[in-house]
Amino acid sequence: MKHKPLIMITNDDGVTAEGIQAITESLRDLGDLIVFAPDGPRSGMSCAITAIQPISYTLIYTTPGLTVYSCTGTPVDCVKLALNEVVERKPDVLVSGINHGGNQALCVHYSGTMGATLEGCVFDIPSVGLSLADYTPDADFSEACRLGKILIKRVLANGLPYGTYLNLNVPNIPKVKGIAVCRQADGHWIKEFDKEEDANGEMLYWLTGEYLNRKPARADDDIQMLDKGYASLVPCLVDVTDHAFMNTLKTWDLNE
Repeated sequence: MKHKPLIMITNDDGVTAEGIQAITESLRDLGDLIVFAPDGPRSGMSCAITAIQPISYTLIYTTPGLTVYSCTGTPVDCVKLALNEVVERKPDVLVSGINHGGNQALCVHYSGTMGATLEGCVFDIPSVGLSLADYTPDADFSEACRLGKILIKRVLANGLPYGTYLNLNVPNIPKVKGIAVCRQADGHWIKEFDKEEDANGEMLYWLTGEYLNRKPARADDDIQMLDKGYASLVPCLVDVTDHAFMNTLKTWDLNE
């Protein structure tokens, strides 16, 4: 008997976050779903793994077509533990999100959402990261669910090349113009900390920051597309080798 597609869902905001609950409900008709996500917020974890203490998982509930677990580890821990110890067959697609807040441009390197997506790709599972550019508690995930579902259906039908994973960011507007395939913006963060003095006179630093695109901005980068009202879709690679520079590097005298 042919199995329904198996969809694994994780995130970095925690298993009870609105974003993961919204995309889970949206994908129910596409196949069997396994949610395996952190037991609380793990934003900014990137590809962090837990190596100096044990982790564990808990079955939250199961119903036909949907099983939900929470895990004490990071988003990448969730993927590793689920695929090594819990999931009985290889998922047809891994979905990470929907993240509360965008993961465009340089954020792809810091994001726990995208760390989990990359890890799914390492396991040779077509993997998609979904993010909504809205940090508010009452964020409306309907457009992110609509566009995410379109993309996931295409990935289920077509697959992805080996070593490629996808980063979809959705602007916080009522009606998105569509999905624009584009490149990662070239920029960096500035003014990255707010500081305050505690009762003992010690300075405390709170991570904040402002993203600054390098000039001139490229017309087809993800930030430009989001500003124009499109969801940005950037294909990413696990292999970070700078192939174009390899031949130049070989001309250096490195063996004196």
